[in-house]
Amino acid sequence: MKIQPSPNFDHRPGNVAIDMLVFHYTGMASRDEALARLCDPVAEVSAHYMIDEDGAVLSLVDEQNRAWHAGVARWRGCSNINARSIGIELVNPGHEFGYRPFSDGQMKNAVALSREILSRHPIPARNVVGHSDVAPTRKLDPGEFFDWRQLAKQGIGLWPQDADHLELDPAALAVALVQIGYDTTDFAAALKAFQRHFRPSRVTGRIDAETARRIIGLAQVLD
Repeated sequence: MKIQPSPNFDHRPGNVAIDMLVFHYTGMASRDEALARLCDPVAEVSAHYMIDEDGAVLSLVDEQNRAWHAGVARWRGCSNINARSIGIELVNPGHEFGYRPFSDGQMKNAVALSREILSRHPIPARNVVGHSDVAPTRKLDPGEFFDWRQLAKQGIGLWPQDADHLELDPAALAVALVQIGYDTTDFAAALKAFQRHFRPSRVTGRIDAETARRIIGLAQVLD
């Protein structure tokens, strides 16, 4: 792992434990542009780590410090996401500049790095999330190409089993999404974020049977 210090950090509040891991894509045209922005004091954005498309890992901000990666965000009723999280950026141009699948090297080292982080911090599986999960009205990353299922198989995060019963009532599904962790102020945005993470083959923001069964299945695990 190489160290590329970013000046964009501050101290974590002393009474807040690190209990979240948040994945992002860089969403810029090139790796060099993304790295320059993450290290530009004027930009005031950063992450703890960046994983290049060849799998190389850069350390930008020490884990003991608060990186500025989540912005306005909310998960499980908490809005202080930067204070309590580790942020990992994966180099990818994103939806604006030609979104593409993450490389095998990126996903392999995302697993390896996550395991190291989880060995150091008490992060529950339900708190391994994407930027779009915590900011569903603003963000799309890391997007539908990120292999959450594979991470879950490696013990990182969760992957739901579909519920046996079908629930299509929007109010009941909103309750279940809140139980999982989503801010449902904009229900359609929260539903789309759930699909992007847990049902990436059809990201519509609309209720369908498979999405509904998966929401209820995950909520039941967390009950």
